[in-house]
Amino acid sequence: MNAVLIILDSLRPDHVGAYGNDWIQTPALDALAGRSARFTCMHPESLPTLPARRAIYTGTRTFPFENHKMLRGDFAGVAPGWGPIEEDRDTLAEILQVHGYATCLVSDVYHMFKPSKNFHRGFDQWTWIRGQEDDPYLAGPTVPDEVAERYRPANLQSEFHLPMLIQKYVHNTHTRQREEDYFPAQVFGAAVDWLERNRDAERFFLTVECFDPHEPWDPPVEYRRLYDDEEVEDLREVIFSLYGSSSQLTERELERMRANYAGEVTLVDRWLGEFLDRLRELGKFDDTLIVVVSDHGHCIGEQGLVSKQGYPMSREIADLVLLLHQPGGAGAGAVCDALCYHHDIPVTVLRALGLDPPQRMTGHDLRAMVGGEQPYDHVTTGWGPFVMVRDRRWWYNAYLWGDGPRLFDLEQDPQLLENIAEQHPEKVERMAAWALEDGGGVIPDYLREVALMNLPGCTPLVAQL
Repeated sequence: MNAVLIILDSLRPDHVGAYGNDWIQTPALDALAGRSARFTCMHPESLPTLPARRAIYTGTRTFPFENHKMLRGDFAGVAPGWGPIEEDRDTLAEILQVHGYATCLVSDVYHMFKPSKNFHRGFDQWTWIRGQEDDPYLAGPTVPDEVAERYRPANLQSEFHLPMLIQKYVHNTHTRQREEDYFPAQVFGAAVDWLERNRDAERFFLTVECFDPHEPWDPPVEYRRLYDDEEVEDLREVIFSLYGSSSQLTERELERMRANYAGEVTLVDRWLGEFLDRLRELGKFDDTLIVVVSDHGHCIGEQGLVSKQGYPMSREIADLVLLLHQPGGAGAGAVCDALCYHHDIPVTVLRALGLDPPQRMTGHDLRAMVGGEQPYDHVTTGWGPFVMVRDRRWWYNAYLWGDGPRLFDLEQDPQLLENIAEQHPEKVERMAAWALEDGGGVIPDYLREVALMNLPGCTPLVAQL
């Protein structure tokens, strides 16, 4: 048996047909869902990007980020847990490499390859697709200011982070001429190339990391036109997140942003489909365990924000896509509502391949959950000093030490619109205790310092206490 792990950055389940969306085209994901178990209560263990991947790659918890420290070669003010995989933790790829699997990582998630990062451990081949966001890919003269201005509303011209990001990104991508030059095509194309070169491998483990549909949301125009075909001469294409209030955009600008995100989702789906088709043509699909998962989502106007954030950590951020395709068709078409985590993935892969996970891996087997097991009565997601805790009924969000509690009744208020923490102090106390217990029972001093410095990573200051 082989294994393929596909991580799609910022993909929200409510933007996928198999999860109930009726206006965005995702035929490849929908078809795969029909042959897989679809999980409806998958959540990250830690956020944002790199903390999530540390859990996915190692099968162990990252929260509460006790050993976090700033390392050279990255931007300042990063989120706690934003760092390399610890030297004393085995990765899924390393374990499978030792057991004779041909291993490969294909990724355009440039954060994974920054100085001091080591997420390519255990891979016989790793392919870095360059140029996302402000990846220091191409040097030379920057694009003219007027190019960046096309992607910023007039009232955001002075935002300090947008001009730098836009100018670098446009410079990185200015040679694109056709759809095959876009990142999803390059990522899944490189994965196909590896499959074809290694078609005779006795067994393999392939990890495919696609940064899209993460911002910048700039799909080929025909993909955006699927969802917004109006051409407005003076409408600026806001392709980067504001990490702030959505009130900074007009309603029309926000509509266009949503259409561009939807276009990114369909673009990713198209090239994922190309990869899955080739897997079938090579005769590998039926004997390959396939996991498709997202790391987090993104608010595009919901909660009054255009951002991803730890507070308020809403369902747009913490509800994830998870599809599990098993050889032999086990669980095909099943819908699993068991609460589960990112760090369940390595345990599942190893056990499916007949290997015992290291004792340090704390996850559970997702296949058993498809069979009816429910190992968790709640889940806790950490983002810097913030936590989200949910069980079957309640959704809680606050600082780890309990300040600023937000509590929602998922049965009566699934969109998390009314904070009822004051009406249910006993529920708040119970969920705060769960968060502390899941964090090892101790509040690291570092997290209190981060809270005082307002450096939780990505979370906009407008949303904080």
